Amino acid sequence: MSTQLFDLTGKRALITGSARGLGLAMAKGLGEAGASVIINDIVQERIDSAVDELKNLGIDTHGSLFDVSDSTRTEEAIAIIEKNIGPIDILINNAGIIPRGLILDLNISDWEATLKVNLTGVFCVSRIVAKYMIERKSGKIINMNSMMSELGRPNVAAYATSKGGLKMLTKNMTAEWGQFNIQVNGIGPGYFDTELTKSLQADKKFDSYLRQRTPAGRWGQLADLIGPAIFLSSEASDFVNGHILYVDGGILAVL
Repeated sequence: MSTQLFDLTGKRALITGSARGLGLAMAKGLGEAGASVIINDIVQERIDSAVDELKNLGIDTHGSLFDVSDSTRTEEAIAIIEKNIGPIDILINNAGIIPRGLILDLNISDWEATLKVNLTGVFCVSRIVAKYMIERKSGKIINMNSMMSELGRPNVAAYATSKGGLKMLTKNMTAEWGQFNIQVNGIGPGYFDTELTKSLQADKKFDSYLRQRTPAGRWGQLADLIGPAIFLSSEASDFVNGHILYVDGGILAVL
């Protein structure tokens, strides 16, 4: 049956920054599709809470505490996962930060921290995991891009720059690792209803603008990311490589 192409039974997925929000939603979705999931965060209490939540749903779940911007600790943590939990078949690079501020007001430290987490962090985690995947000649890597991989707007210069770079890093990973049967793709969420966007949703002017700007006429819901994540994690996407799948309700399709 064609639905078997989306079955993740027996696969293990490491999702960075997955103790809450979009990362946790994708972890739940992949788990419900049969995968074992590894929750990552920089706060142990958040990891424990997310692991308990998914285990209560019957999902085989583990936790791993490390900061993607710390390459030494990341390498140690991934080695432990590979040894004690099992091979990482799927990597979703979801961890990220978004400082807001006009370019002239943005602190250099915030700029550097954003690039370190959102871009260098993905570079470090991916190449560590890819070494194992190359040995097995199999793997799926999904980088969480953004509409800001394509568009600029005020107050998010550091974030947009990191996501623009991530778009090209995704393509270059494909160019180098595709020969090893590793598919590297991206998901570019639009505006989603999460904790990080509560202030924007509360802004009536922005909320009205966004709904009018989006052909779907609404904010994205966490469930909207599950299908794309399962697709890019599964056999159904075995010949899809270097692609950014925008999940934005159609914003990028219109002026």
